[in-house]
Amino acid sequence: MAHINLLPWREERRKEKQQEFLVYMLFAAALAGLVVFLVHVQIEGRIEYQQARNKFLENEIRIIDKRIGEIRDLEKQKKALLDRMKIIEQLQTSRPGVVHLFDELVKTLPDGLYLKSLKQKGNKLYIEGEAESNARVSAYMRNLEASPWFKDPNLEIVKSDKPKGNTSVPTKQFKLTVTITSPSEEKKKED
Repeated sequence: MAHINLLPWREERRKEKQQEFLVYMLFAAALAGLVVFLVHVQIEGRIEYQQARNKFLENEIRIIDKRIGEIRDLEKQKKALLDRMKIIEQLQTSRPGVVHLFDELVKTLPDGLYLKSLKQKGNKLYIEGEAESNARVSAYMRNLEASPWFKDPNLEIVKSDKPKGNTSVPTKQFKLTVTITSPSEEKKKED
């Protein structure tokens, strides 16, 4: 039999296979590098897109916050204007009230009773006066109670005073408080 030496041929074949393997490895590495690069570019693009959206939303939030602040300022101004309007309406409705108050004071005043001072704090009226007798003070309190402009008369002090001038009859000094109301308020409460 003839001797054929296959070693060099095998050796060349092995070298060719190794070179093919290296080429495939380089090709696979390049392909993997390309895939990684493309994935990286895609992810970076998405990150930039999301950052752009976030920046847009932050700008819109700032604009809306500014508008909300303006709305709150407008609501404060509206409330202040409504409060002023309410005060003006109260002043308009209470303007004739002073006239009615003094008119009622004169109507309820019995003969023999004189008022010295009137003080008003809120809806309370503090009255000081002089009367010829306790009965006149009592009649005055009944008249105040019957009036639609007053309620809850409360006698604080009644004391006798020395006679003045030519009269020998001692006078009675008195202090009382009464709550001021108006007939329209009483009707509202009854309804």
